Amino acid sequence: MEALIDIQKTRIAFFSTQPYDKVFFDKYTTDFNFDINYIESQLNNKTVELIQDETIVCVFVNDVVDAEVIELLAQKKIKIIALRCAGFNNVDLEAAKNHDIRVCRVPSYSPEAFAEHAMALILTLNRKTHKAYNRVREQNFSLNGLLGFDLHGKTIGIIGTGNIGKAFAKIVKGFGCKILAFDVVVDSEMEKKGVIFTDLESIFKQAEIISLHCPLNEQTKHLIDEEALSMMKKNVMIINTSRGALINTSDIIQALKNGKVGYLGIDVYEQEEKLFFRDLSDDIIQDDEIQRLMSFPNVLVTAHQAFFTNEALTQIALTTLGNIESLLTKEDIDNKLALLA
Repeated sequence: MEALIDIQKTRIAFFSTQPYDKVFFDKYTTDFNFDINYIESQLNNKTVELIQDETIVCVFVNDVVDAEVIELLAQKKIKIIALRCAGFNNVDLEAAKNHDIRVCRVPSYSPEAFAEHAMALILTLNRKTHKAYNRVREQNFSLNGLLGFDLHGKTIGIIGTGNIGKAFAKIVKGFGCKILAFDVVVDSEMEKKGVIFTDLESIFKQAEIISLHCPLNEQTKHLIDEEALSMMKKNVMIINTSRGALINTSDIIQALKNGKVGYLGIDVYEQEEKLFFRDLSDDIIQDDEIQRLMSFPNVLVTAHQAFFTNEALTQIALTTLGNIESLLTKEDIDNKLALLA
């Protein structure tokens, strides 16, 4: 296949740039002979105008790549949309195909990073180490209010058993937990290691801790809603390191208020594109739901931090640049899961 673009003249418009993006991508860009234009703004229908003579855009989880934006990208002569993440629910793939724009992603990068962060949320919520840290710094050595529970022997439900779900199951197994799992495909290797695959309703009814590791799509949006919450055990712990819209925020707030949900740990949030990856410490946040969530003493929010390890960022940079090079020099890329359109 004839190359899409002259690889010697390849320029990439890199949206939603953070300081750490520059560190890791600059480290490897010279090996691929690309020129990156780092843009701090998110990609949307207004910021498309920031693209100058680039032929590739590199985007992240909260960039808007809908049909309108893709039409504007086509007008700008963009040939490749490279996602530096696994999820692609923010991209209109049909529109990309219609405009002959190739789309690629990083299907897997350090699943252990996500799995370990999920466990960190569980342990922090349970043993309240974040509260103990602040308390001791103020010379308060009381243990009142810090009571936790043994993870050993508890039933943990894992929804989604891809690479991250598998990694999380291995960690949970080490704590001596009973593991229930749900996925559209039953993993026989996980079954051999003691994981019990069952339906969602059984997980909702039996699990004391539920951890979400599934993609966001039409079937999984608001997977955790009023109906699902009504089936769960009182004082259930819910962990989400996947996508914010898996949880109906207003429903989970009500469940926290009435005591159905005893603990909530989220690294993602349904409206995070207006908040996460920014320093808003001097601003008045207008999102009432995130403010309400953060007001609960049994809620722990981290700002899309699960991926943030040296190993993960290295894999993201190398895979993203490798995907782009493959699409520039040949019709396909080695990892079929990386090519979306």
